[in-house]
Amino acid sequence: MKISPTSIKFLFASLFFLLNFTAFAQEEAKAESSAQELADKLANPVASLISVPLQNNLTYGIGPYNGVKYQINIQPVIPFKLSENLNLITRYILPVVDQQDVLRENTHEFGLSDATITAFFAPKTKGIILGVGPAFLVPTATEKFLGTEKFGIGPSVLVMHQGKGLSIGFLANQIWSVAGASDRADFNQFYTQIFLTHSYKSGASLGITSEITQNWQGNTTLITISPNVGAITKLGGQTMQFAVMPLIPVVGHQSIKPDWGLRAVVSFIFPGS
Repeated sequence: MKISPTSIKFLFASLFFLLNFTAFAQEEAKAESSAQELADKLANPVASLISVPLQNNLTYGIGPYNGVKYQINIQPVIPFKLSENLNLITRYILPVVDQQDVLRENTHEFGLSDATITAFFAPKTKGIILGVGPAFLVPTATEKFLGTEKFGIGPSVLVMHQGKGLSIGFLANQIWSVAGASDRADFNQFYTQIFLTHSYKSGASLGITSEITQNWQGNTTLITISPNVGAITKLGGQTMQFAVMPLIPVVGHQSIKPDWGLRAVVSFIFPGS
């Protein structure tokens, strides 16, 4: 499935609008949260906080051809207040991929991959934080080998506990393809992320994350572990979080497992939203 240049321009125009909208929300805010409160909110996937993380992933030694892959995930998080006791947290992941020798030797692919959209209905609770809702796979890939050419849907769930300075929990989704190109393989994949984060008054944070991806259709599993460090800071008037972590593969089929990887995240935060 190909996307026209007009559609690509629309996607980036929408992102530009989002950044300007959230900047306006920040300017109108009456007060800002402390650095530690912001770090805690960023550790909570269903916090009522507008943010735009740019997640940069670099992996080497992928598969039998020692492929190299750079992927930046544009991941805006936009909350909606449905009632005094219920929020809807929408999370978008739009990957841009540049890879070489991943599929076979002397190959190169660049472009958008498929987008994932998740909506968590998150009631206000004490103690355990819960979020449930649908997850969607949207075939936005501009290169045939970077996407599935399938539209998918399935459930997503978040369970976590958060105290001041400590966040622990997991989020997961299972997506099945329900429509799309008949000559492409069906999509049937489970994903979960388990996380533990400790924050400090300065806005610094230390943590560890494990990600598990199970492709039921291809019968492959990929598990990574990532100790991480982050910090809240300001550039001009813009509040930001920087985080860096290795991507350490511990389980994976030889066709998809990299030798090692590195992730760096820059998050634009809008505390007054």
